[in-house]
Amino acid sequence: MQTRTLIGNGERGFYQDGPTTGSARIAEPFGVTTGPDHAVYFCDLGNHRIRCLDDQGVRTVVGTGNPGLARSPVAALEADINEPYEVRFDSDGHLYFVDMKNHVVQRVDRRSGMVSVVAGTGEAGYSGDGGPAALALLNQPHSIEIDSHGGLFIADIGNHRLRKVDLQSGIIDTVAGNGETGPTDHGAPANTVSLFGPRAIAFDGQGNLVLALREGNAVYRIDWSTGMIQHLAGNGKFGYDPGDATASTARLAGPKGITVSADGLIYIADTESHTIRVIDPVADSIRTVAGDGTIHDGPDGDPLSCGLARPHGVFVDRGGRLLIGDTDNHRIRTLA
Repeated sequence: MQTRTLIGNGERGFYQDGPTTGSARIAEPFGVTTGPDHAVYFCDLGNHRIRCLDDQGVRTVVGTGNPGLARSPVAALEADINEPYEVRFDSDGHLYFVDMKNHVVQRVDRRSGMVSVVAGTGEAGYSGDGGPAALALLNQPHSIEIDSHGGLFIADIGNHRLRKVDLQSGIIDTVAGNGETGPTDHGAPANTVSLFGPRAIAFDGQGNLVLALREGNAVYRIDWSTGMIQHLAGNGKFGYDPGDATASTARLAGPKGITVSADGLIYIADTESHTIRVIDPVADSIRTVAGDGTIHDGPDGDPLSCGLARPHGVFVDRGGRLLIGDTDNHRIRTLA
């Protein structure tokens, strides 16, 4: 396996839409995914934009570059957004993104190109369960996922909860977390446990939700058939142990991104150890697949010698390629 830079030259900046060159600059990329068109979409956080990268180059798909909250509906390229953290697509090709500093989740209609708020009012808080999501309060939402039944899941990190929006009815509810920051009880009902900083979420092949706790330094899985939460990795202590280890007892360092491959492996952006690590939940093992545990920039090539700098985004695409938002190096990297 080799790492390769898709965009970014290591310097923070903004590159105008068009064909990319080695001098193309982006700013603090966070969430990354692929769209229905197989292009790479990423949160150009420092530029307050969602952008798309394909064979034709890079282009902005949401945002003016000015931090703010546009009153919806508004055309995507006329919308002010503020530090987008995550981007995902539903089965119909509509784009959803987390507008973190505005405490909302927004949607771009694939036909009209108009942006509208799906959840949140623009004010931080916790309220609204059982009612319209657009009238509910969120507190620094960080990550989203969309299931095959039209459920939008939100890592409502400031409220230490997972929320779910039924995209047909527009109703929001809390599905995991009691709002407290204590230890998470393995084998307990997900709606009763403490979740200390639910930062990133992803679905596995069985439709269960895997989540990384940023402050809790652990990874859990919610089995929706039972409603129970299961501990997978991290002993709750902050740190990094290089080399292969037992996942359930390993230290993690503020994980802020998560994705699951087709073969059930869980990849995490272990942000503060500057690494990408992979968890095999069956074997209860964890190992590093990119980064050397220190903060620096590359070089591309051998992934274990390629320095990363506080990576936030990870995503395994349909071809098995791992995309990395190498945040403080201002690059999107791939590991293939």
